[in-house]
Amino acid sequence: MAADEMQKRAELRRAIGELSERGLVQAAKWAAEQLVGLSDADGPSTSGGVSATPSVTTRKSRKKEPSALKGCLSLEESEQTKSEEDVLLLGKVLFDSKEYRRAAHALRECTSKRGTFLRCYATYLAGEKRKEEEIVEVAGPLGKSDVINQDLESLEAELGGRYLQGQLDAFSTYLYGVVLHQREKKAEARKALAISVNAYPWNWSAWLELQELCTKLEDLPTLALEPHWMRDFFHASLALKEQKNEEGLQQYRALAAAFPRSDYVVAQTATAHYNLRQFDEAQELFEQLLKSDPYRVDGLDIYSNILYVKECFSALSYLAHKAVLTDKYRPETCCIIGNYYSLKAQHERAVLYFKRALKLNRNYLSAWTLMGHEFVEMKNTPAAIDAYRRAVDIDPKDYRAWYGLGQTYEILAMPYYALYYYRRATQLRPNDPRMWCAMGQCYENEQLGMQEAAIRCYRRAVSYEDREGIALHKLARLHQQLEQMDEAAHYFRKNLERMEQDQADGRDVVEALVFLAAYCKNQGLLHEAEQYCTKLMDYGAPEKEEAKAILREIRSVQEHGVLSPHMDLESYTP
Repeated sequence: MAADEMQKRAELRRAIGELSERGLVQAAKWAAEQLVGLSDADGPSTSGGVSATPSVTTRKSRKKEPSALKGCLSLEESEQTKSEEDVLLLGKVLFDSKEYRRAAHALRECTSKRGTFLRCYATYLAGEKRKEEEIVEVAGPLGKSDVINQDLESLEAELGGRYLQGQLDAFSTYLYGVVLHQREKKAEARKALAISVNAYPWNWSAWLELQELCTKLEDLPTLALEPHWMRDFFHASLALKEQKNEEGLQQYRALAAAFPRSDYVVAQTATAHYNLRQFDEAQELFEQLLKSDPYRVDGLDIYSNILYVKECFSALSYLAHKAVLTDKYRPETCCIIGNYYSLKAQHERAVLYFKRALKLNRNYLSAWTLMGHEFVEMKNTPAAIDAYRRAVDIDPKDYRAWYGLGQTYEILAMPYYALYYYRRATQLRPNDPRMWCAMGQCYENEQLGMQEAAIRCYRRAVSYEDREGIALHKLARLHQQLEQMDEAAHYFRKNLERMEQDQADGRDVVEALVFLAAYCKNQGLLHEAEQYCTKLMDYGAPEKEEAKAILREIRSVQEHGVLSPHMDLESYTP
C-alpha cells in the first residue's frame, strides 16, 4: 500500500472517532464512506498509540494567526480530568438522545475543549429545534417566518470572546463560523471557517458551511486554504455548486483515482453529468451506485430527475417503490414519488409529495423548484411564483428556479419581468442553450418585437450546441421575416442536416424543405432545388402540390435551354 494511501487511511480512522464523539454525525459518516472508498487493502491500525496526524499546534508550516488566536486550535485535552470524562459520557448520551437542553446543562461545568464544544453545540441545536417548532406554530410547516434561533446571540458572545483569546479548538471555531453565518456576518464567518478547516481539515461539515459562503471560485485565493487532499474534495464540490461542471467532472475523475471505491465520488460524478445534460452517462453511474449500495437514498432524487426526463416510467416506478421500502420519511423519497406522479401527469398528487418533502426539510431546494414546475402545469401561477421565490431565497444560484420564474412571468404576459429572470438564469448557466433560447423567445414577444436581440440570443444558443435545434429553426424564421434570405437559407440547411442526422420528421422538416426548394430555384441552384422537391413529394398536400409547382418551373427553365445551375432566375427572360 502506498504511503500516501496509508496516511489518508490513518487520518480518516482517527477523524471518524473524533467527529463521532462530538456529535458531528454527518461529517463522521462522510469520512467513513471515504475510508472504505480508498481500496480493498487494510491499512495499518492507529491503536498503537502513534498519532495519525500531527497536532495542530506543532505544524511548523501553519500560517501564523493574530496573537489573540495563537494556540486556539489545539486539540489536546491534557487538562481534562477523569471526573469530567464521566460527565462528558453523560452529556454525549443525552446529546445522542436529542435531549439537547439536558445535555448542555449536564456539561455546564466542563472546561475541556471537547466539553465546551459539545455544550455549545447542544445549545445551538436546542435553539434550532425550538425555532422550527415556533415556525410551525406561527406560520405552518411551509409558511414564511422571521423566527430566529434565540441562542445565537449568547453563543456568539461566548464563542467570540474565547475566539479572540485563542481558547477555541478547530471544532468550536467551526461552530462559531456557523453562528456568524446565521447572524449574517458572512465575512467573519468565512474567516473563522477557513481557520477551522486549515487546522482540522477532516470535518466535511465545516467545508460545506464554507462552501455556502463562497460566492464564486475566484474568491478561493482570499481564503488562504492550505494544501490538503480534503481541499480537493471541497474544490470539486464548489465547482458543481458554481455550475462549473466540466471542471468539477475533471476534479472528481482525479479523486476517483485516489478513492476508487467511494460511492460519494461516483454520486458527484453522476451529478456533474446530469448538470451537463449527459443523461445516459449519469444514469449508468447511478445504476452502478445502487448495485454497490442498494439501500442508499442520498442523491437518488437527481436520479429520479433523469428517469423523468427520459420518460422511463417503469424504472421510476421501481425506484420510488424501493425508496419507500428503504426509508419512507426522507425528503429524497418524497421527491422521487413526486416525480413519478408528475410523469403520470397527476400533478396534484405530485404537489402533495413535494409538500411532504418540505415538511421534512423546509430548505430542501429541489422540492421547491419541482413544486413550482407542477404549479405551472396546473396553471396556478401565483403558487408557482411563490415556490420559485422560496427556492432562490434558499439558494440564489439555483438557475432552475430563475428559469421557472421567467417562464411563469412569460405566461402572465409580463415580458420585461421574464427577461430579468431569464437573464439571471443565463448568468448562472452561460453555456446552456435552453437559457438563451428562452430569452430569445421572450425578445420575440409581440410586446417587445426585438428581433435583432432575439437573433443574438439564438446565435449564442447555437454556439453552445443546441441539440434540440430550437435555435436553428428560430434563426431561420427570423432571418426570413427580416427578408435576409441568404442567412435564412444557411440556418434552414443546418437545421435540416441536424434533423436528418437525428432521423427527425415533422413540420420543421417540411418548412425547411419548402423554403430551400424555393430559395435554390430562385438562386439558380436547380439540381439542389430538385432534390428538396423530391423529398417534399413524400409529404401530403399542400406541400406536395407546392413541390410539383416548383418542379414544373424548373422543367420549364431547363426546356428553354438554360442549364446553368447558378443562373439568376429573377433576371432570366425566356
